[in-house]
This record gives sequence, structure tokens and C-alpha cells, in this order.
Amino acid sequence: MKSSILLAGLFADGQTSVTEPSRSRDHTERMLGAFGAKLDVQDTRVTIAGNQTLQSADVNVPGDISSAAFLLAAATLVPHSKLRINETGMNPTRAGIIDVLKAMGGQLNIENERTESGEPVADFVVHYANLVGTTIDRELIPRLIDEIPVIAVLATQAEGITIIKDAEELKYKETNRIDTVVNQLNAMGANIEATSDGMIVHGPTPLTGCEVESFGDHRIAMAFAVAGLIASGETTVNDAGAADVSFPNFFTLLQDVQS
Repeated sequence: MKSSILLAGLFADGQTSVTEPSRSRDHTERMLGAFGAKLDVQDTRVTIAGNQTLQSADVNVPGDISSAAFLLAAATLVPHSKLRINETGMNPTRAGIIDVLKAMGGQLNIENERTESGEPVADFVVHYANLVGTTIDRELIPRLIDEIPVIAVLATQAEGITIIKDAEELKYKETNRIDTVVNQLNAMGANIEATSDGMIVHGPTPLTGCEVESFGDHRIAMAFAVAGLIASGETTVNDAGAADVSFPNFFTLLQDVQS
């Protein structure tokens, strides 16, 4: 919604302002700036003047950190892993997964940081790690809402309790991700319970492969593929093709990484 209003504001007379309850993803603001637009950003308020003329620019689109999160999680969970992921966007309004991995004791190195087309970009090197529980709440939720399914998988292998709260938005995604994640991880042997706005995960617990449903949700399909990597026995993800919505070659890449 914010992006639509700002883009419309380019063709409006006068100034257009958007005020958010909390800071959300700012890719549009950064891209408009890279194309020469003038914006004023004050905390959670963005203002753009109308009738501006944009200038053409070369754009390098970095890898999506929300997609990279599933590979970061896989390498963190599978013993003896080491994985390099190059040219990944690490926009601070999207990069909450980095903060969570570090809080949980993940072994993640960030290299070659730079800015391209107004976006911060870096290379990641991630190693297998022993994890500890953490709390994820209102401050972080807007920066990692799409990664919570795979964070829950990480939490099943973390020592102690992981609490995810202030995430009621998960109920209104492609599926109710709170119930879907909790029910299916419990079926795999996890100790996880739903709350009104998130979930509580007790770990570590061994997972056992079983048949799970994606419910047509790309994040669920990928999260349970990662869970299957550390589960004993076979895990079948039904309607796994849902992953194609955001990561068309996910399963091929995951297989290549394993080899």
C-alpha cells in the first residue's frame, strides 16, 4: 500500500505523505532515490513531492534475503555444513533473520558489504551451529514476518525456549501459518504450542519425517523441506510446487547444495 501511494504521489500536485504504525520495507523509497526522486523520510513518515522527473539508471537486483533465509537455516541445522551465498540484499527493513540467527548463536559471517542501486548488499558465509532459544517480538516482526516458519524449524533444534509473539499477521497469510507450522511440526515430533499471536517452541527435539502439506503456501513448502533435512526417515511435502511462487528452483538448488 505504501509503495502504491508513493508512486501515485509522483503524478499528484503538491506533496504526498504516508505515515506507518511501524517502519516497513523501504525498497520503493530506495529505488525512487536511485532514479533521482526526492523524498523526505522522518522515522515512520515518508513524503514525496509530485511532478518529479525520474532519471534512467542501471539496476542490479540483489538476491532476496527472504528466500536466502531457507538456505541459511538449512546450513545452520545440518551438521558439518558450510555455505556461501553471494550478492544478497540485506536491507535493514528486511534483514531480521540475521539478527535472529546471531541471537540464537548461529555462525554467520557477512562479507563484502556494499551499496548497489541504493540497496545494501553483501555475501554470507554460514556454518552449522548449536543454537539457543530466543524471543522474537514486536520490534523484529516487521523485518522477518515471512521467515517465521523456518525460524520455528530452527527453534526446534535450539536449547531452551523460543518465543514468537506479536505476529498475529501470520494468521492471514497464504494460510494460517501459526496453526500450520505448529500442527505439522508437532506431527514431526517437535514440542511447540500456538498462542493467539505466535508460538512457543521448546527445544531441542529430534524430528521424524512424515507427510506434510504446503496448503499452497510457498514459505510452508520450503520450511518443511528444511525440516526434512534434519528429520529421521522420509519427509514428503505435498504440493511442494508452491515454492515456485517466490523461489522457482528451490528444490533443485537445495539438492545441489546437499551434494
